[in-house]
Amino acid sequence: MTMKFHKTTLMTLSLVSAALLTSGCSTVNPYTNEQQTAKATTGALIGAVAGAAVGVASSSKKDRGKGALIGAASGAAVGGGIGYYMDVQETKLRQQLASTGVSVTRDGDNIVLNMPNEVTFAVDKTDLSEGAKSVLHSVALVAKEYSKTQLNVLGYTDSSGSDSYNLRLSQVRANEVGSYLMQQGVAANRVRTQGMGESNPIASNGSAAGRAQNRRVEIVLTPTG
Repeated sequence: MTMKFHKTTLMTLSLVSAALLTSGCSTVNPYTNEQQTAKATTGALIGAVAGAAVGVASSSKKDRGKGALIGAASGAAVGGGIGYYMDVQETKLRQQLASTGVSVTRDGDNIVLNMPNEVTFAVDKTDLSEGAKSVLHSVALVAKEYSKTQLNVLGYTDSSGSDSYNLRLSQVRANEVGSYLMQQGVAANRVRTQGMGESNPIASNGSAAGRAQNRRVEIVLTPTG
């Protein structure tokens, strides 16, 4: 069955959409020059339309405008909530990790922290450097503030050495990072570690510079609720 929106409903959606777009474009990320809430606004708009439809369907004819308004507002909150939650967390991580050598990138609702080996471990070593401890302390500060986020710690190596050695080394390094995050107060059930060995290289292993880029630890922060 095709639903036709009442004129009042369409006006309500227009007002809600305008408000969302205005608020979504009001904050600029100082590090990327992108609209900081753009990701959240998209989800909120979709949620608003869906919520308005539910509100209309469940309201009497005279209350359709009111039902659309309530439904749109509720839908916007649900649709934009996760995106906004990760947006503000991304901003705080960028602030904490500025000038550390750790890159912060966004992949949908996930935040990826790329910690190059020069920041974390010496070649073929598994002891965290003092610089790495400082970085992880900063990550933990933000992670403890945003408790609805899972921290997936992935260890990577270059292609030097055997596959089994690289896999074992990457797992030990991932475990070291995960353990230090927990020592800094991040709940153990929020931290997962995995050694990836030489898989998923981000540069060519044919040069020393490329191998250095591939030796890294990534912390992927994903929303859990």
